[in-house]
Amino acid sequence: MPTWKVTDRTIELDRPLGAGIVNVTTDSMFEGARSVTPERAITDGVALADAGFDMLDVGAVAARSGPPIPAADEAAGLVPATEGLADRVGLPISADTFSAEVAASALDAGAAAVNDIGGGADPGMFELVADRGCGYVLMHIEGPPREDRETPRFDDPVDHLKAWFTERIEAAIAAGMNEEQIVIDPGIDFDLGAADGLEVLRRLGELRDLGRPLYASLSRKDLLGAVLAGSWEGRLPADEREWATCAATALAVAAGAEIHRLHDASALQAMRIAAAVRDGEVAARPYAGAPGA
Repeated sequence: MPTWKVTDRTIELDRPLGAGIVNVTTDSMFEGARSVTPERAITDGVALADAGFDMLDVGAVAARSGPPIPAADEAAGLVPATEGLADRVGLPISADTFSAEVAASALDAGAAAVNDIGGGADPGMFELVADRGCGYVLMHIEGPPREDRETPRFDDPVDHLKAWFTERIEAAIAAGMNEEQIVIDPGIDFDLGAADGLEVLRRLGELRDLGRPLYASLSRKDLLGAVLAGSWEGRLPADEREWATCAATALAVAAGAEIHRLHDASALQAMRIAAAVRDGEVAARPYAGAPGA
């Protein structure tokens, strides 16, 4: 059975888990998940926990392109939200940041993992995670976050991701990280065009050959909006991608993805039903938020 080692526990991944998204931002791509202030983020995160999510992913900088955000400004949103949620919910919390400095502050505030959309680009990130023994989400990206660049095209995107992850995982282990701390995210919408993104999703299960659990961050992604509209340029906005997220999540479960980063309870239901159908059984123990849990 796959497991994920985070700061204070080892998470069993015998069934898919839903990570509820909490954004302490004003400009995240989905308006419905902009908590704006740490106080509102705590309220929103508690609501996600009550809705049955298994963990929370808290961030304070939008992944969209834009000017650099000072670490102090990012931490001013992320740290109090993380600390408040750590005090209020009994769920593991991941800090969504690509800054080792900010990640350290979030871990001090109670985060159990770092969700690094920088792919380890910050030179101090691997060493920090190794030193703290926290969980680590390694996301594929071909350059610095929040910077516009031409989207590359790969002859075989799955083979490229396998090679990229192999190199990054080896570098993380060389820095002192335990392999059990690492889960991998293919980074849909990050340096993957629409055709390559669909190919990765179609063959998602092949990434399990790398031996690490899969973290699927598909919720309301631009790729889904592009498929629905028939073009990248005319893609539907994030608030019209809820049911596309449900479909993509169910397919990711079927492909074996263990952790699903989601905005909505509808996608959480899709995740759980897909798992029940795939495995041919109702969960052996109740999910968080279920009666009797």
